[in-house]
Amino acid sequence: MSQFGVQLHSRSHTKASGNGKRKIKSRDKCRSEIGSYFSATKMSEENAYRAHRKRGGHLTMVLKSAGYANLLTKQGYKKVKIKGVLESKDNRNFARQNIITKGTIINTEFGKAQVTNRPGREGSVNALLLEA
Repeated sequence: MSQFGVQLHSRSHTKASGNGKRKIKSRDKCRSEIGSYFSATKMSEENAYRAHRKRGGHLTMVLKSAGYANLLTKQGYKKVKIKGVLESKDNRNFARQNIITKGTIINTEFGKAQVTNRPGREGSVNALLLEA
C-alpha cells in the first residue's frame, strides 16, 4: 500500500493478542480506508488551497497556508489578517514553525485569538477572540 504515498496504520504483526495466540489479519486495508499525512497549515500572506480526493471521488479543499482568519467577536464574524503564531498546545515547535492547528493561539489585528477548527481538514481558519 506504500505506492499511494500515505500512512498505513495497523496492528503489529509480531505481537500476541494477550492470550498467547497470534493475530491473523483477515484482510488488507482498502485505499479509501488509508489515512493521509498531516497537512501542516503554515502562516503566510495569502490563503493557499490544495484539492484532496476523498472516497467516492469527492473533493475537499485542504488549507496549505493561511493568511486570514474568520474571527468571532461580539459584533459577529470578521475576516482579519493573521500576524503570527504565539503558542500551540499540540507541539511547542509548531509555534516556532508558524504551523496552525486546532487550539493554537494566534495574533491578529484585533488581538489574541484561539483557533476553533481544524484548518488542514476544513480549508479555513476560524478563531475566537480572547478577552484581554
